[in-house]
Amino acid sequence: MIFRQLFDRETCTYTYLLADGCEAVLIDPVIELVDRDASLIEELGLCLKYTLETHIHADHVTGAAALRARVGCQSVVSHAGGAMGVDLEVKQGSRIPFGERWLEVRETPGHTVSCVSYVLDDQSRAFTGDALFVRGCGRTDFQGGDAVTLFESVHEQILSLPDDCRLYPGHDYKGRTVTTVAEERAHNPRLGGGKTAAEFVDIMNNLNLALPARIDVALPANLRCGDA
Repeated sequence: MIFRQLFDRETCTYTYLLADGCEAVLIDPVIELVDRDASLIEELGLCLKYTLETHIHADHVTGAAALRARVGCQSVVSHAGGAMGVDLEVKQGSRIPFGERWLEVRETPGHTVSCVSYVLDDQSRAFTGDALFVRGCGRTDFQGGDAVTLFESVHEQILSLPDDCRLYPGHDYKGRTVTTVAEERAHNPRLGGGKTAAEFVDIMNNLNLALPARIDVALPANLRCGDA
């Protein structure tokens, strides 16, 4: 299986390419980097089957529509996202096949109502979007976010995976690329170390974060799968 972790320096967003045989999927593409992603896919001799969104993003515009127009792939978004122009809406337990491999969809709302995580068939890797970061998590104060819901999602759908399952986040702002279930269960300052739901809610209610700089552009665009 081919696996590549790609990075957008502007928004600290990770994009992930997975392929088996000649079939590929791309998780969380960024519109400004469509040329990079399409070139890599072509160089590796792959056919892009799906673009997968972990949620409706507020900080960047997805490259899904641009890639669909360019290479004919299908866009995948949670059924809870309310996006228009989606080719395939997914829910808990849906499977996204590529070659002889597949990704399992796990609904992980709480950062937003549309959050999903994608778990590789052998549970060796999971792509958690903004539900769980390396030693952190996404905010819960807009887009239908809810701290109690996120606490439950992370513990039931992500930290229930095998200890050595590698977790790949949607963003990182300190240069970290990957973590594991065991690490986050032990060391995540918000969700690990035996933190209770009440303690997590208190942490999240006191973050006092500014809104993402591009939210007014990104949200409307992403509700159209990035189609201008």
